[in-house]
Amino acid sequence: ISFTEALQHFQSSELPPSRGTARAPGRRGVLAALLRCLRGPPRLRPQLRGERELALAMAQCALDDSERVHMRILQTIYRQLTRSRLGCPRYGAHWEELGFQGRTGSSPLPGDIPKIHPDLPWNLPVPSQLPQALPNAGIVVVFQNFPFCIMSVNITRIVIQALQEERLSRECNRRQQVIGVLNDLYAAAFLRLSRLWEQQHGTVANAGFFLKELELSTKKKPRQLLKSLEAYLSR
Repeated sequence: ISFTEALQHFQSSELPPSRGTARAPGRRGVLAALLRCLRGPPRLRPQLRGERELALAMAQCALDDSERVHMRILQTIYRQLTRSRLGCPRYGAHWEELGFQGRTGSSPLPGDIPKIHPDLPWNLPVPSQLPQALPNAGIVVVFQNFPFCIMSVNITRIVIQALQEERLSRECNRRQQVIGVLNDLYAAAFLRLSRLWEQQHGTVANAGFFLKELELSTKKKPRQLLKSLEAYLSR
């Protein structure tokens, strides 16, 4: 399934209301609101708030085995990562090989903060079968013992939190889009992770350290991360 088709499905579906709507400040929050206007990140423009709510609602949508589009998305993830032309069973050890915490392809779920277990076989395929981890961004992760899917879920969580906390409003306003910024920031954070992992000889045991650094850079310096991605793709 293509990203466009999957997005269209969610746009036309009844999704749970997002929990990321900012509340109007009360009397005690007036001064804080004024200081925010002077020093803090800008508010998201009104015309982009619907797209923001869609993104937050999608992040809260649980995987449903009875939903055909959900299963097509899961199969697409498997094929993109393995470069296989064939599909795969819904359950099995092949999901653990891609870095999920179980044999269902759905654990951990978005919104959870997954634990890193060094005992799980989180090796990506051997180099001759190694896929492009982020084909749309042209980023290839080439490390053994790399918890790909668990890190992917965590990066998604970090990016969504950055959106909820309005850390991305300036960039979304500049580009006049929300989901495109989220996708690029996810790719940029994964690029940052791959470089850190290589430079500091990352292991599953210290994956939490890398996640903390990614969360800081994603929320504090999203534009800098995006520029790094742009520079990488322009080479």
